[in-house]
Formats: sequence, structure tokens, C-alpha cells
Amino acid sequence: MITGLFRRADRRRRTVRALHQRIGEAGRRPGLYTALGVPDTVEGRFEALSLHVILVLRRLGQLPPPAADVAQDLVDSVFMQLDASLRELGIGDMGVPKRIKKLGASFYARAGAYGAALDAGDRAALAAALARNVLDGTEAGAAGPLAAYVETAAAALAAQDLDGLLEEGPRFPEPAAAPDVSGDHR
Repeated sequence: MITGLFRRADRRRRTVRALHQRIGEAGRRPGLYTALGVPDTVEGRFEALSLHVILVLRRLGQLPPPAADVAQDLVDSVFMQLDASLRELGIGDMGVPKRIKKLGASFYARAGAYGAALDAGDRAALAAALARNVLDGTEAGAAGPLAAYVETAAAALAAQDLDGLLEEGPRFPEPAAAPDVSGDHR
């Protein structure tokens, strides 16, 4: 009986690790940086990863149990990786918790802003939040293509159930292929 318990926990860790890896791959797609303007910096990569994690967490929040458990495991996995990355960058043991706390606060603030804009169908608010957080404070108009990508990604994730997310991985559109549905084609 106890061996089965360990096997299930191990399978759960592997499943979440695979989900985290697929999200990380989506956040490293070149089109995010070349076509959508995400800065190719440590901060830009954090923002791209955060954005994709937030989109998946948003979808998990819409699904029935055990999706909430998967969401918590995913958050734990992401922040354990961030902790390890900070240590690899040479941040000392005393500084890591402060940085993780700051990263956590910014992560959840972004999740709130992006989620509220997506829920309201407010492209302007989404573009403003993305411009402020992901695109280094550029004007909101410059974030239109990134906002279109985020909306397309959220729609693609909305079509996936929990089994699909865990078995196939989250489906994200190609960044360069995100349509501009704003009607503004300058």
C-alpha cells in the first residue's frame, strides 16, 4: 500500500514537471522576442514564462477538481525553479527569500491584471498591462500584437480539459501567427 502511495506521488511530480517544461518551452519561442517585442533579457524571459504560467493557471482555475491541486503543484514547481535559478546567479541564501517574495508579489499582480482584462474582454486593458510589465513600459499600442497573442492563447487553452493539458500539454499559438483582431491595421 505504501509503495502505491509513493508511485502516485512520483507520477504526479513527473506530470507537473512535464507541464512546467512545456510551459517553459512556450515561453522561449523565438517569435515572442522577434515578432512580439518581448525583450530577450533575463527579465523578459521571466515575463514570458510568467505570462504562460498565468494563462495555464487561469485555465486550471476554470476546471473541476483536481485542477486546483495541479495548479498549486505548478506554482510550487515554478517557484522552486526560480529559487534554484537565483542561487545559480549567485544570490546568497539570505537574499533568495526576499527576491522570491518580490517575484511572487509581481507574479500575482500580473495574474490579476491579465485575468481581469481577459475576463472582461478588454483588449486595451490587457495591452496596457502587457506594455507596462512585459514590454518595459512601452506605450500600450505597441503591445497590440502581444495582446492578440495572449487572447488567442487563452482561447486555445479554453478548449482543453485537464486531461488534455496534462497529457498533450497546453496548446499555445505560434507567437508570430497571432492575429490582430483590433481592426487597426496600420
